Amino acid sequence: MTNTVDALILDLLEWIGPKPRAYAEVMEAWRTSCPRLPVWEEANARGFIERRHVQGKAALVAVTGSGRAFLAQHRPQHQNSAA
Repeated sequence: MTNTVDALILDLLEWIGPKPRAYAEVMEAWRTSCPRLPVWEEANARGFIERRHVQGKAALVAVTGSGRAFLAQHRPQHQNSAA
Protein backbone atom coordinates (compact mmCIF):
# COMPACT_ATOMS: atom_id res chain seq x y z
CA MET A 1 0.00 0.00 0.00
CA THR A 2 1.66 3.20 -1.17
CA ASN A 3 -1.33 5.50 -1.41
CA THR A 4 -1.07 8.41 1.02
CA VAL A 5 -4.84 8.59 1.41
CA ASP A 6 -4.99 4.88 2.33
CA ALA A 7 -2.35 5.40 5.00
CA LEU A 8 -4.25 8.37 6.42
CA ILE A 9 -7.53 6.44 6.35
CA LEU A 10 -5.84 3.72 8.40
CA ASP A 11 -4.66 6.39 10.85
CA LEU A 12 -8.22 7.74 11.08
CA LEU A 13 -9.70 4.30 11.72
CA GLU A 14 -7.11 3.59 14.42
CA TRP A 15 -7.71 6.99 16.00
CA ILE A 16 -11.48 6.53 16.14
CA GLY A 17 -10.86 3.14 17.72
CA PRO A 18 -13.29 0.46 18.83
CA LYS A 19 -15.79 2.86 20.45
CA PRO A 20 -17.62 5.69 18.68
CA ARG A 21 -16.28 9.22 19.13
CA ALA A 22 -18.19 12.47 19.10
CA TYR A 23 -18.61 13.83 15.57
CA ALA A 24 -17.39 17.28 16.69
CA GLU A 25 -14.22 15.73 18.13
CA VAL A 26 -13.53 13.85 14.89
CA MET A 27 -14.10 16.94 12.76
CA GLU A 28 -11.84 19.03 14.98
CA ALA A 29 -9.02 16.52 14.74
CA TRP A 30 -9.41 15.41 11.10
CA ARG A 31 -10.81 18.27 9.08
CA THR A 32 -8.67 19.58 6.26
CA SER A 33 -9.02 22.25 3.65
CA CYS A 34 -6.64 20.45 1.30
CA PRO A 35 -8.58 18.88 -1.57
CA ARG A 36 -5.67 16.52 -2.25
CA LEU A 37 -6.13 14.76 1.11
CA PRO A 38 -9.83 13.85 1.29
CA VAL A 39 -9.44 11.41 4.16
CA TRP A 40 -12.89 11.89 5.73
CA GLU A 41 -14.70 11.87 2.39
CA GLU A 42 -12.86 8.79 1.12
CA ALA A 43 -13.40 6.84 4.35
CA ASN A 44 -17.12 7.65 4.09
CA ALA A 45 -17.29 6.74 0.40
CA ARG A 46 -15.67 3.37 1.08
CA GLY A 47 -18.10 2.66 3.90
CA PHE A 48 -15.35 2.49 6.55
CA ILE A 49 -16.99 4.95 8.96
CA GLU A 50 -20.54 5.90 9.80
CA ARG A 51 -22.18 8.83 11.51
CA ARG A 52 -24.76 7.80 14.11
CA HIS A 53 -27.56 9.96 15.41
CA VAL A 54 -29.35 9.40 18.69
CA GLN A 55 -32.14 11.83 19.45
CA GLY A 56 -31.17 14.29 22.15
CA LYS A 57 -27.45 13.42 22.00
CA ALA A 58 -24.47 14.58 20.00
CA ALA A 59 -23.74 12.77 16.73
CA LEU A 60 -21.16 10.00 16.89
CA VAL A 61 -18.69 8.55 14.39
CA ALA A 62 -17.94 4.82 14.43
CA VAL A 63 -15.77 2.45 12.42
CA THR A 64 -17.92 0.01 10.43
CA GLY A 65 -17.29 -3.69 9.97
CA SER A 66 -15.74 -2.91 6.57
CA GLY A 67 -13.47 -0.35 8.22
CA ARG A 68 -12.38 -2.84 10.88
CA ALA A 69 -11.66 -5.43 8.18
CA PHE A 70 -9.59 -2.90 6.17
CA LEU A 71 -7.67 -1.99 9.31
CA ALA A 72 -7.06 -5.65 10.23
CA GLN A 73 -5.88 -6.44 6.70
CA HIS A 74 -3.36 -3.61 6.57
CA ARG A 75 -2.39 -3.25 10.22
CA PRO A 76 -2.93 -6.66 11.84
CA GLN A 77 -1.07 -5.57 14.97
CA HIS A 78 -3.93 -3.16 15.70
CA GLN A 79 -6.38 -6.05 15.93
CA ASN A 80 -4.36 -7.65 18.73
CA SER A 81 -3.82 -4.41 20.64
CA ALA A 82 -7.53 -3.48 20.53
CA ALA A 83 -8.67 -6.72 22.12
